[in-house]
Amino acid sequence: MAARKLKVIVTRKLPDPVETRMCELFDTELNVSDKPMTADELVDAMSRADVLVPTITDRIDSRLLSRSGDRLKLIANFGAGVDNIDVATANARGIIVTNTPGVLTEDTADLTMTLIMAASRRIVEGAEVVKAGGFHGWSPTWMMGRRLWGKRLGIIGMGRIGQAVARRAKAFGMQVHYHNRKPVSPRIAEELGCTYWESLDQMLARMDFVSVNCPHTPATYHLLSARRLKLLRPHAVVVNTARGEVIDEGALANMLAKGEIAGAGLDVYEHEPAINPKLLKLPNVVLLPHMGSATVEGRIDMGEKVIVNVKTFMDGHRPPDRVIPAML
Repeated sequence: MAARKLKVIVTRKLPDPVETRMCELFDTELNVSDKPMTADELVDAMSRADVLVPTITDRIDSRLLSRSGDRLKLIANFGAGVDNIDVATANARGIIVTNTPGVLTEDTADLTMTLIMAASRRIVEGAEVVKAGGFHGWSPTWMMGRRLWGKRLGIIGMGRIGQAVARRAKAFGMQVHYHNRKPVSPRIAEELGCTYWESLDQMLARMDFVSVNCPHTPATYHLLSARRLKLLRPHAVVVNTARGEVIDEGALANMLAKGEIAGAGLDVYEHEPAINPKLLKLPNVVLLPHMGSATVEGRIDMGEKVIVNVKTFMDGHRPPDRVIPAML
């Protein structure tokens, strides 16, 4: 007699190869319309599923988990971050939480460097001028930005993505600095030629560029607060491809509008999908729609991670990407 397939409910549309494989392996319920589920719809899904596959836009807090019933045993998040899930409450209810680490590293690092270059060289601003018919020939003092070579980049969060950004920055001739909970290993430090700062305040005051690459946790909420942003030099550029909540977005917008810092490149926002209206009006800001992992390869790799976690759980083993509260 064949073993019962796990009931898996997916909250959003995933790449076709991922959905096809999930349907082969599990009793899978897809969201073909890709319409985000309401809180009540999430509760209904959790009450009917052995496994829920949400995305980072699905807010699964303690209130929803308390209504989930007893059937749900695994939340296999389609995303590297798990700040959308109350992991502690899930753990207390005997629900395993997994994520998709590692597969987004190179894509997110690529986009981080793209934003650094776009913000410093006024790429989007220049492209819009051309499209609007405003280009009338070369001028020696027009559309001047700042070069990357020789500049100091301060990376906040030196995990996989932070290190990948550092490798790219080094190739561009930048001097790499970083702030992290603890220094990287001597081998990695030598490879990257990076400088560790235990004090984030001291690092910020010396950097030309700042890249946010840390996760959103209670400890990193508004890590770049209004006070810390004021430590930046007037020519500094801030880039964020991690989580919007790490930066006080209102304070950042105010400083950019006043010219107190030179520019910003943002792929994430504090109240996503809402964006501070001031940012939308500023010419010195490059704004992207949370597309750090948006490559065909990256999204399929994320789905394959989800499948491995669910299949491992179904076979009675510990999922390789389990997240526990102590990790956060």
